[in-house]
Amino acid sequence: MRSVARFFLTVGFWFTIRQRRIAEESLAIAFGGEKSPQERQGIIRDCFDNLGKGMIELIYFMAHSELIKDQVAIEGKEHLDAALKKGHGVIAVSAHFGNFPLMLLRFVQEGYRTSAIIRPTRDQDVEKYFLQMRTKSGLKTIYSQPRKPCVDTSLKVLRNNELLFIPLDQNFGSGAGVFVDFFGQKAATATGPVVFALRTQSPLLPMFMTRQPDDSHKIIIEPPLTLEIKPDDKETILVNTAKITQVIERYVRQYPAQWGWMHRRWKSKPTAVTEHEET
Repeated sequence: MRSVARFFLTVGFWFTIRQRRIAEESLAIAFGGEKSPQERQGIIRDCFDNLGKGMIELIYFMAHSELIKDQVAIEGKEHLDAALKKGHGVIAVSAHFGNFPLMLLRFVQEGYRTSAIIRPTRDQDVEKYFLQMRTKSGLKTIYSQPRKPCVDTSLKVLRNNELLFIPLDQNFGSGAGVFVDFFGQKAATATGPVVFALRTQSPLLPMFMTRQPDDSHKIIIEPPLTLEIKPDDKETILVNTAKITQVIERYVRQYPAQWGWMHRRWKSKPTAVTEHEET
């Protein structure tokens, strides 16, 4: 726990300086013409408040998982159950939104075999602690790198008719993604959910965790997205990745303080070639 405490102290320090500046830049890109500077500052304050609450909640509920059910309601569970009955697994398309790790623990508590694709934290001691806690809680971790083990394990999860959580809201500037619109700006986006769905016939279900006014939580599970099949595979992947991204934008617009603005979502820029290929 000492390493975890050290991590939070470090995070708290940097969030007051570097991350707050990034959040200001991101909100200006997304809402510059729609919200006043005062409104954007209010979102930042609420965002950091939610982040702090989420960290404390996560540590507490990992140690007291029996209490999660009373704190987290599920809306649209019938969509998940119907999708799993098809036998191809389910791809939960979501974002770093609300207290999303708590959402995954809630699914585990309901008896769903659940795996999540996760980028490890930079602090190895902290990551080791959270990995142990996730494993103890029954949540399976699939690290996003190396790429081949990530892909192989993800396909295995889906073919075992399990639930695979993939957040699709971070900059994916490795060159393996596509550029799609997010708040009117091109954002480099991973294509994994669509590629997996095409290979396994797994349904794509949008799922988001929303914090309620009383600090309880509600998971919203939407009906499965319908894949648009185009004559060209690249176009199919591009169109459907854009569709998922627009769902994420819809939730961020509705609950702006519950998304992680402290990430440079638009850091990567499309080249002239990329822009030509998208038109």
